[in-house]
Amino acid sequence: MKLNIALLAGDGIGPEVIDQAVKVCDAIAKKYEHHITWKPALTGAAAIDAVGEPYPDETHEICANADAVLFGAIGHPRFDNDPSAKVRPEQGLLKMRQKLGLFANVRPTFTFPSLIDKSPLKRDRIEGTDLIILRELTGGIYFGERGRKDDGNTAFDTMTYQRFEIERLAKKGFEFAMKRSKKLCCVDKANVLESSRLWRETVQAMEKDYPEVEVSYEFIDAVAMRLIQWPKGYDVIITANLFGDILTDEASVIAGSMGLMPSSSVGSKVSLYEPIHGSYPQAAGKDIANPLATVLSAAMLFEDMNMTQEAGEIRRVVNKSLAEGYVTEDLADGGKSYKTSEVGDWLASNI
Repeated sequence: MKLNIALLAGDGIGPEVIDQAVKVCDAIAKKYEHHITWKPALTGAAAIDAVGEPYPDETHEICANADAVLFGAIGHPRFDNDPSAKVRPEQGLLKMRQKLGLFANVRPTFTFPSLIDKSPLKRDRIEGTDLIILRELTGGIYFGERGRKDDGNTAFDTMTYQRFEIERLAKKGFEFAMKRSKKLCCVDKANVLESSRLWRETVQAMEKDYPEVEVSYEFIDAVAMRLIQWPKGYDVIITANLFGDILTDEASVIAGSMGLMPSSSVGSKVSLYEPIHGSYPQAAGKDIANPLATVLSAAMLFEDMNMTQEAGEIRRVVNKSLAEGYVTEDLADGGKSYKTSEVGDWLASNI
């Protein structure tokens, strides 16, 4: 198969972890006789520095014409520490999601047998955890009307949802549930927010189309607690943009490291694959960042392309590296650790 993949390394550790994912993908392509054409493009702070825009039109064209997008991370402290900055890397991410129509962020959360005791949560609470959170990605408070009034002393952000935005996200959730344990949880704040009441009303209306799926409805604050107390109680979760942003980061600690969790952002024409961690600028250029989340994101890419054997091969070598201790310093637990590039080389050679 021929694949045309847009490659957005981004900022901080993004280029380093992306390089390792490319090594792994190229090894897969060689073994299974595929051909990958990589199309690098600028985004984030790197794009601002180069052209003054965090998601340039040229980058969008490359992404829109690709079979998939493999993405690193964006963000830089000089923008984080400057509240008056008019152009920010994160604006590029929001623009990319909107222009590419990436409406559903899919974040699996699972445990690795060899790392179960590295989690801050007790083994009996998390062993066997295997859930997916679907976060609506192009609506809600991040895209609603915002501004200042009263001479800048009052600020507001508006959470707005249209029914079709909820329906398309919920449809993905029901489809995932049908392939898994047929359990779906809609997370909202319907006791307070009108937008959440629209979420609940919309999902309830869709239940009749998926009679085999057991649907539950829970408030965001309760789920934030139960996700830590008993994550095995959840299978597929669907929720709004803001709530999903919070829950997915909370869920990431279950595995023991944010450097382990992959994700995808699904659109109607093209999908994007990225690790859930940020740009980690403190580690940039040091060759110490954990590349496994990015590599596992590449596995999701292959799986969505119906190349399940290739995806399984990537997961196999990742699990082997963890079991044999061929890991970066965040997972070494005081023992021998390896550089980012060394882990990438090891994974590729084992494929």
